[in-house]
Amino acid sequence: MIPLYSTSQVKDLDNFAINKAGIPGIILMENAAINIAEAILDKLSSLKLGDRIGILCGIGNNGGDGFAVARHLANEGCEVTIISLGKPDELSPDSRLNFNILKNLNHPNITIINYSSIKDIKYFNKCDAIIDAFLGSGAHGSLKEPYSSIIKEINKLNLFKIAIDIPTGLDADKGYGELIFKSHLTITLAGYKKGLFFNDGYASAGEILKKGIGIDESLLEFYHTDDYLIEPEDAFVLLPPKGKDIHKYSAGKVLTIAGSVKLPGASLLTSKAVLNIGAGASILAFPKAGKELLAPSLSEVIMQSYGESEEYLVPAHIPSLQKRIDWADVIAIGPGLGRDEETQKAIIKILKDNPSKKFVLDADAIHALKNGNYKKVKLNNSIFTPHHAEFSDLIGIDINELKKDLLNFGKHFAQETGAVLILKGAPSIIFNPDGETFINSTGNPGLAKFGTGDVLTGVIAGLFAQIKNPEDAAVCGVYLHSLTADLLEDKMTEYSYTASDIINYLFESIKFLRKSFA
Repeated sequence: MIPLYSTSQVKDLDNFAINKAGIPGIILMENAAINIAEAILDKLSSLKLGDRIGILCGIGNNGGDGFAVARHLANEGCEVTIISLGKPDELSPDSRLNFNILKNLNHPNITIINYSSIKDIKYFNKCDAIIDAFLGSGAHGSLKEPYSSIIKEINKLNLFKIAIDIPTGLDADKGYGELIFKSHLTITLAGYKKGLFFNDGYASAGEILKKGIGIDESLLEFYHTDDYLIEPEDAFVLLPPKGKDIHKYSAGKVLTIAGSVKLPGASLLTSKAVLNIGAGASILAFPKAGKELLAPSLSEVIMQSYGESEEYLVPAHIPSLQKRIDWADVIAIGPGLGRDEETQKAIIKILKDNPSKKFVLDADAIHALKNGNYKKVKLNNSIFTPHHAEFSDLIGIDINELKKDLLNFGKHFAQETGAVLILKGAPSIIFNPDGETFINSTGNPGLAKFGTGDVLTGVIAGLFAQIKNPEDAAVCGVYLHSLTADLLEDKMTEYSYTASDIINYLFESIKFLRKSFA
């Protein structure tokens, strides 16, 4: 796991270097600038871009980084145009010092424009790349003028964009911003800020590189963090072992209660994924009235039909399913069940009547627990798998409010219920009852298709039945599911692969991890 830090923790490291170690802030800025300039030159070279660079410099130390970076880039032959937002006497001390160095050097490759109006953005028109050194990680809240107008115009330019530390407009702790510099590359300093890796940060930061400021960053290890980025090794070590004496019932038994006559496909995807991730037995509970819809597509999965003429689950069907519920190590429930009032009652009854069973809840099962119903059942053996809209509906808040403080809402739910929460999205985030979060590092836009969430439910249930630990099953399952999508993107592009392809290609993600670490 890669630890992710708050801005205050990284700021504390900065303060330690200055106040305890005695390193002047200007030295830290210079160290950062050298590393940033080197990273930028490497990236521009690899992309075969030109060397005409525009830099937006604010009045704080982030702007100071920009002035210092400009000097190093110019010394390497780049043609640098700076738009400086503040007057010299408005700059922070270290920023002013670097500004004055540029003025005193009068470098032939550097042009400094003191910002006067939005028309000044024209000076960037001939640049190959733009560097955002406006605000940095200490900024919070909505952008004010002229920052907002400048960022809007810069985002329109078809240039390679680089952010120093944090894209302007992003809350580095909450991963949220109403208007954010759209970066292709973010060079963050000292430690990884958590807001870069989820929500608006994930969408706006682009590739993320961490560069040093000239002090021992292992000092960050002394700071407690609850937030982590999942690495491939984490998924590999959680793969369930397959002993020589294993048999189909010791390899994990999953009952999938999913699907209805109107919505049969989701149940098929979930129950098949259970087996393809290594569980030994997969049984699908499905209405007898629609049995013929799925029977031709089921081979290894066993169907347990219920009811007579009913096309969906109702409470009267539960007694006929109880033997299978008792048999299962894990019950996956929800995909395609529908939202008929009787079905919703049946879901709640199953959960209430079986408080010691392990559940993976998705889709319509999550819907049944809204309006506070999730507080009325025991869920500490459960894994929830909602997407953002389902989760905001479940806990009763507007989705826009959810985005503004995503981690805290997720942590509160997991701690309140004792359940593991997988908040599906780009990227997916896992929350455990101890208040920790694990942010996925795999996945691509091709996952935004019908059925991929149903497959994830099956993958999680299958692993849960084998691993037994809900957090471990969630971490391993989310990573493998999205890693499979990444391998398929390389093979088929993100346009073409489907949910069924993910099921059939899961073996490649396991092979990939084994080749990498075994």
